[in-house]
Amino acid sequence: MEVKTVTVIPPKKIRKSKFQAELKPKKRRVAAYARVSTDEDEQLNSYDAQIDYYTKYIQENPDWEFVKVYTDEGISGLMTKKREGFQQMIQDALAGKIDLILTKSVSRFARNTVDTLSNVRKLKEYGVTIFFEKENIWTDDAKGELLITIMSSLAQEESRSISENVTWGQRKRFADGKVSMPYKSFLGFRKGEDGKPEVIPEEAAIVRRIYREFLQGQTYNGIARSLTREDIKTPRGKTKWSSSTIKSILQNEKYKGDALLQKSFIVDFLTKKQKINEGEVPQYYVTNSHEAIVNDEIFDLVQHEIECRNKSKQSGSSVNFFSGRIICASCGEPFTRKVWHSNSKYKRYVWQCGKKYVGNEVCHTPHLLEDEIQAAFIRMVSELIYDKETIVITTKNIIAKVLDPTSLEQEQDSFQKCIDVLYTQLEEQLAKRAKRASDNEEELAAYETLIRDYETKVTESKSLKERIENMKKRRFSCQHFIESLGKLKWEKMDFNENLWLSLVDKVIVQESSNHNFVFILKDGTERSIAL
Repeated sequence: MEVKTVTVIPPKKIRKSKFQAELKPKKRRVAAYARVSTDEDEQLNSYDAQIDYYTKYIQENPDWEFVKVYTDEGISGLMTKKREGFQQMIQDALAGKIDLILTKSVSRFARNTVDTLSNVRKLKEYGVTIFFEKENIWTDDAKGELLITIMSSLAQEESRSISENVTWGQRKRFADGKVSMPYKSFLGFRKGEDGKPEVIPEEAAIVRRIYREFLQGQTYNGIARSLTREDIKTPRGKTKWSSSTIKSILQNEKYKGDALLQKSFIVDFLTKKQKINEGEVPQYYVTNSHEAIVNDEIFDLVQHEIECRNKSKQSGSSVNFFSGRIICASCGEPFTRKVWHSNSKYKRYVWQCGKKYVGNEVCHTPHLLEDEIQAAFIRMVSELIYDKETIVITTKNIIAKVLDPTSLEQEQDSFQKCIDVLYTQLEEQLAKRAKRASDNEEELAAYETLIRDYETKVTESKSLKERIENMKKRRFSCQHFIESLGKLKWEKMDFNENLWLSLVDKVIVQESSNHNFVFILKDGTERSIAL
């Protein structure tokens, strides 16, 4: 067998030409990255110092060519995708504009281990080196990646610890009933000298107006349009209001002086993703935590009205104040709005029964021009002015004698006491049954009877509560009806949307060619008008 031999082939020595030897070495293109995670004064000073330091440090090195100091201000290092300055730096480096990146430390670069390593490796493939000054780590060093893995893992754990401490502190403040608000995007309140919410009178008037108009029958969109039209600024200082902003204001308990704390929570400290709290973590409800803008009764009436509109499929998003208020006498269906000749000079708006052309049976109630509805309303208002004094006296008597919820509220209290007693008895029965091996027929029958009594009382209590809320709503409507009626004067009148909402509950349209209207007013009375 022949002996195996190994021959070494030495590398070739490439001789530089005279021209190549005279070439000067190319300067290294150097950039720096600076970031602070908050906008506190102390951090901002550190931010400015980082920019100044790296600019001078790079420019003073004769072998380096200054590219730029990339920056991110007031942004967390947990997710690099949210940092515009960082992303621009990576793009420029991959485009061949940067050879070396300087940064203060691994934690300044990123607190997420995965982001740190993926970006380091990506840049390394393109020949870009990163130098972490505090740790004295160069990514082109053989040991660099191992050290970076260790340091970035420590930075990530530090972020986790900080996040947990912040969460604990927030929940401790919640448990203590300490209320904070996003004042820059919250209408009606500012941070007072004592750190507690303080009412801004001018903005509070807008909030009260929103609540009042909604109870008068205005829709979310209708309120948003009127505020936009009057150039009133939104909570964020914008000129255009949305229906979602109106709805949010109407449903926020902070306007009645209470505060529900921890409505949402952070699911992952890395992504900062928030989730609506559906019972995963504790919530805290603080009553009388700060000065109220609307009283409890008005707030509760609004919640009741929202619930009623949701049940009747009138979500409040309708853009027209006639919607849901013009009713066909023949079939009880609300009228809907149509546009005729939309692309011509004869364009006009008409209202017709929602079942006009539905199914085999055609509704014969005639359609109405929008101008005809407005004309009928103006004529009805003229009659109200003539009888104004009598109507005001009658409505006040209705408020005092018919719409006083005091007795019903006392009955509601009695119901609640009875429900509490039955609930206690149920708990006692359950405790006894848990200790017994089995129930005899008599005991089981008694337990089932107790359950039926409890459920009956709860149902009756809910029904009574509904009656109380409806009575309060009618009382509120009558009070504003009187106020609106008191302001009416004998003069030429144009149609007014707010007056319509203040006075009219609904209009019944009769099946007649001469357009007979029956206006049902907020005080419960009726007025018939024929055109």
